Amino acid sequence: MTDTSTKTSPKTSPDTTAETSAKTPLTLLGLGSMGTALARTWLAAGHPLTVWNRTHAKAAALAAEGAVVAASPAEAVAANGLIVVCLLDHASVGEALEGLDLSGKDLVDLTTGTPADGRARAAWAQERGARFLDGGIMGTPSMIGAPAAGAYTFYSGSPGLFEEHRSTLEVPAGARFVGSDPGHAALHDVALLSAMTGLFAGISHAFALIEGEDISPKDLAPLLTEWLGAMGFFAGAAAERLVSGDFTTGVESNLAMQVTASATYLRTAAEQGVSPELISPYLDLMRERLAGDPAAHSGEDTTGAITLLRKR
Repeated sequence: MTDTSTKTSPKTSPDTTAETSAKTPLTLLGLGSMGTALARTWLAAGHPLTVWNRTHAKAAALAAEGAVVAASPAEAVAANGLIVVCLLDHASVGEALEGLDLSGKDLVDLTTGTPADGRARAAWAQERGARFLDGGIMGTPSMIGAPAAGAYTFYSGSPGLFEEHRSTLEVPAGARFVGSDPGHAALHDVALLSAMTGLFAGISHAFALIEGEDISPKDLAPLLTEWLGAMGFFAGAAAERLVSGDFTTGVESNLAMQVTASATYLRTAAEQGVSPELISPYLDLMRERLAGDPAAHSGEDTTGAITLLRKR
């Protein structure tokens, strides 16, 4: 029988050194605002971390927090099996890693890029004997390491790499694997950011309309938040219609009605001296959809306008 009496002995209780040694060591290349936030979160969680940055002062600042500062990308890459890259752009990643021995390494690229960038880097890494994950961070530096903030990262590429290092990748922010196609993390990232951009455009237009009126932006802001939250149903409804191809069943505010109403939006903007440039492209798209076949499209909701974007 195995003697279990030592399990409660103080001599076998894990100390700080033991806890640290159990954490996966990793290397981080790039210490901009996001990279520094990632580094500090991994260090705070007890992960042995080697860092490199083109501007040495940023890396040196982390030495006091326990990071090992590498003099070169080659030294940093050689230090650990898990390599995380968070640099300025796709070209910067190539410059930092060019000519380095990546055989047997696990490379995770958190640099913002396009789906084509992710696929190209995956092929590049495979040629050099490395497993690869591309990542798209959905959050700002201040949200990293703060679970309540809701930040997460999309990952795509090697399923094996993701599963093996998932607990480490989840330390700074949540981790969501979106498939083995290495371009899909960037595609999800940019799709969400594009939706955010349109949302910000609409909010900006709304605030411009009330400028000069006896309406405080602080009074309008909670109304915008409430209304836009209520309209969030459109994403799920549009997805259902795009999959089914049925743009008419259950429609309450049809395309013909929306196009008619849009004239009021434009007249109001003109009366308020506000340019419609932030909203007119979408309104133009709705009018184009309706004009293409009024009899067929007047009873639709606005989802059908999406189909025009892929035909241009």
